[in-house]
Amino acid sequence: MKILNNISRALLFSLSSVISCVALVSCANIGNPSGGPRDEDPPVFISADPAPGSVNVNKTKMTLSFNELVNVKDAFSKVVVSPVGKSVPKVMSLGKKVTVTFDSIQPNTTYTIDFADAIEDNNESNQLQGFAYTFSTGEEIDTLRISGMVLDARNMEPQQAMIVGVTANNADSAFTKLPLLRVAKTDDQGRFTIRGLKEGSYRIYALGDKDNDYKYANPEEDIAFYDLLVSPTSERVGAIDTVRNSKTGEIDTIINRTRTRFLPNDILLRSFNSQKRSQYLDKYERLDSTKLFFKFNTIAPNLPQVDVLGYPGIMREAVLERRAANDSLVYWLPPRIVGIDSLRVEATYLRTDSTGNLAARTDTLNFFHNRPKPQKKKDKKDEKQAHLDSIKALTLELQALTPTTHDVYMPVKLQFATPLERLNPDAFHLETMVDTVWRRVGNQPRIEMIDSLMPRDFQIAYDWKLGEKYRITADTLAATGIYGTVTAPFTHEFTIKKKDDYCSLKLNLSGLDPRIPAFVELLNTSDAIVRTLPVENNAVWFRFLEPGKYYARVIEDYNGNGEFDTGDYDILMQPDLAYYYPKVINIKKNWDKEETWNVFETAIDRQKPSAIKKNKPASDKRSRNRQQTEEEEEEDDYFDPTANPFDPNQKRRRNNNNAGYVY
Repeated sequence: MKILNNISRALLFSLSSVISCVALVSCANIGNPSGGPRDEDPPVFISADPAPGSVNVNKTKMTLSFNELVNVKDAFSKVVVSPVGKSVPKVMSLGKKVTVTFDSIQPNTTYTIDFADAIEDNNESNQLQGFAYTFSTGEEIDTLRISGMVLDARNMEPQQAMIVGVTANNADSAFTKLPLLRVAKTDDQGRFTIRGLKEGSYRIYALGDKDNDYKYANPEEDIAFYDLLVSPTSERVGAIDTVRNSKTGEIDTIINRTRTRFLPNDILLRSFNSQKRSQYLDKYERLDSTKLFFKFNTIAPNLPQVDVLGYPGIMREAVLERRAANDSLVYWLPPRIVGIDSLRVEATYLRTDSTGNLAARTDTLNFFHNRPKPQKKKDKKDEKQAHLDSIKALTLELQALTPTTHDVYMPVKLQFATPLERLNPDAFHLETMVDTVWRRVGNQPRIEMIDSLMPRDFQIAYDWKLGEKYRITADTLAATGIYGTVTAPFTHEFTIKKKDDYCSLKLNLSGLDPRIPAFVELLNTSDAIVRTLPVENNAVWFRFLEPGKYYARVIEDYNGNGEFDTGDYDILMQPDLAYYYPKVINIKKNWDKEETWNVFETAIDRQKPSAIKKNKPASDKRSRNRQQTEEEEEEDDYFDPTANPFDPNQKRRRNNNNAGYVY
């Protein structure tokens, strides 16, 4: 019996230990319960002190209450207060409340606090979209609104967190001299609503406000402007609310009601950057013994005057390699000063002064070249490499910039290591392979410089045959560089792609104004330009394409220069307008595809395919993921995602200076 009792006690002790461990594990997991749906609902606005829409408000602290714990994220950058004051109100959250404290408030003024998506719940960070709070310090409250969207003029990306505002002063200079009167900020879809407006006429602007002054005083800021005066109005319209059963999803109740619609609610602003920058010399260096490099901050209207001190007039012998904008310059030095390791250069160029104007400035710059120390030869391998390097140094290197598998429509591009003093075009030969034997082609093509701005780049153009093999050869001494080096024998073999490697695309466009030149840009899946063609007879035909997925964008090219031109507010010039083909174009190998494109069939804000949009909404649940007061629900002018607010067929007008169309 004693033995049995001992065994029983041991078993009971073991069992109690197991139970204790289970209890401890259960206690350890108390903070992480499993099961239950994830909270995806944003905070719900409950009340405010003073109440939304209050008049005769004389207090400077506003308290807003919500149904759960909330945070205000990035209040300084997201929360916008109208009218704009000298000081920014303090926005804070504590528990279920958000407070807004003003230093002072103006009499007889309607105030709007636009929180955008700054308010979110404490646990899941669900954002309260488009929430705004309005009150008045006078007897009346101004209730009119203007809504719209801001898209980038070049790529039609929705412009997020951009200031959009109005001026009551209708002079064009008001945008550059006075802060915007009432403002809002675009959401993650580029949409905005300016609230608290009086009756009257306004000008509308969008501003990427870098210096927080609410005016266009910095030419480096992105902007947009609407050419026409806008007068906000409102109207009562009928609306149908459908209530569905939460369990079955079937329609439970249909309610007819009237609501206030605020107009206009379809303002489309195309933002742009004027590309105007303060001009100054950003960088200068001696790349090696032969080259001086100058980098300017922006486009330079004129080339600088460059002189080497102690060698008057010698830079007239230099060869200049540059970009068309004159912002990047490489001077190939004359041979007789290449061996000088230290050069003092006097450069006279245009620089932006304190008044914002370009003025001539002269700098004395030092350019140094540190020659590498000779290394001791270690073995035969190093000696062989040194021998090859010495031969290379005595010859003018020539390389092909095109691959060995070549496109049928492209010329072969060649580049010399230095600019040329002499070129013998007859020393270059083109051959094709016939029955395993290289034979010269008839009508030998000439080698020619591609662009005078890039004196080292040349090309050989020819009517290549699909699937054929070619060889370009150059004789010894075909060219001599400015430093006396000559070319060695050169050979470049390549094969033209076969017909089966290609596909083609023809786009038949309609809806464009035939009086305005236009061109189509074919885009890849990264929204980058693959090919560009002008629109001729309402069509473009892209031949010899690689199979794959493509997108398309058409540009209305007002000056017919074949390039996209940005806007310029100084002369009230709008940017060129762009429109996207709304679908992906998938082309298989050896296919010839033809598509019909009615440019304005799809609403402008829905044209760019979402697959290539970069500024995408933070969530796909944007249809109505925001809360309002009962009064705001009754007078709701915010965008209905099921509507088509930007009608592509609305009348387009030419602005006063014939710079472009506006909507």
